[in-house]
Amino acid sequence: MKKIGFIDYYLDEWHADNYPGFIKKHGGAFQVASAWAKCDKPGGVTNAEWSRRTGIPLAQTIEEVVEHSDCIVVLSPDNPEQHETLVDLPLRSGKPVYVDKTFAPDLAAAKRMFDLADAHGTPCYSCSALGFVEEYSRVERAGIETVQTVGPGSFAIYSIHQIEPIIYLTDGVVKRVMSVGTARHPALVFAFADGRTARTAHFANAGFSAQIGYADGHSQSVEVKSDLFERFIAEMLQFFETGEIPVPHARTLAIMAARHAGQRALETPFTWVNVEA
Repeated sequence: MKKIGFIDYYLDEWHADNYPGFIKKHGGAFQVASAWAKCDKPGGVTNAEWSRRTGIPLAQTIEEVVEHSDCIVVLSPDNPEQHETLVDLPLRSGKPVYVDKTFAPDLAAAKRMFDLADAHGTPCYSCSALGFVEEYSRVERAGIETVQTVGPGSFAIYSIHQIEPIIYLTDGVVKRVMSVGTARHPALVFAFADGRTARTAHFANAGFSAQIGYADGHSQSVEVKSDLFERFIAEMLQFFETGEIPVPHARTLAIMAARHAGQRALETPFTWVNVEA
């Protein structure tokens, strides 16, 4: 049985609570064997209490997790600004590392993390669960001219779940972004280098969906109804087994660049913001 180590900002969060059960459902080849977090969640369950509740041993240091794990999951899904610190030792280990969404707060940090992994021969990747759902995997990608997605939550935490599928479906390079929504309901327009466009919109209680338009004039609607984490966890465990990266670094860098431009665009509505190269 291969041992998975969790590294987090704090362990009282949805992914740390649920990933062990999702992993267990995929058979007995993997087990979350240890966990460490930088701090206790303010006003939440302490890391020690989380360990007692889940039965997953609490390590005293990151070094301990890295040393005693076959593969590593760096969590902190709502605090990507913590990732560069949390991944430093794992990405030097040579062991397979999955970094939870959102990979990095900006393009520069994303580049530094991938450069560190490459320098130490460490296979790693990051991806939104929406990057693997079966509804998007069935979409014909050839000839896509425009994509419009809708989803729930704030831009800071949930934008990755709309931007990731857009970049996956179009395989495009975003050159500039404009905010056209409101503070409560963010909406963005993405302009690609080849003239194509995409749009995202956030509504509090919306499900994930997309409208896809093709160059020949036809279109299709996609509503995500499948289990968001079924294929996501399967891909992660396959990666841990083989070391073969399922999401190219170039795609993740393109996503991080587009997302960071979107963050800046929210500060200056109805003004184009260029994407960093």
